[in-house]
Amino acid sequence: MLTSVDPDVIRALGDPLRLKIVTLLARETLCTTHLVAETGAKQTNLSNHMKVLREAGLVETEPCGRFTYYKLRPDVLAGLSEQFAALATAARGAAENKRAC
Repeated sequence: MLTSVDPDVIRALGDPLRLKIVTLLARETLCTTHLVAETGAKQTNLSNHMKVLREAGLVETEPCGRFTYYKLRPDVLAGLSEQFAALATAARGAAENKRAC
C-alpha cells in the first residue's frame, strides 16, 4: 500500500542549506556553534532553518547548559526511505497500467 510522502519533510530537505545540515547531523550530534562554523550561515539564519527541520520532525534538540545540540531522527528518514521505495516499486508496475483515453 502506498502512503503519502510528508510534504513538510520534502520541503525541509529541499533547501540546500537544510540538506547540508541533515548531512552533517547524520555524522554526529552538533550544537548551533558547530553548525554555524560548518555551514558558514549566520546564527539567526541557521536558527530559522533548524526550526523548519524540527517542525518537520527531522531533528530533535538536546539542551546542554547554554548550548542546544541537534540530532537527527533516523526513524523519520527510514520511513521516508520506505515510502520512496514503495513509490519506486509502484512505478515499475505503472508502465503496464495504461488508462484508455
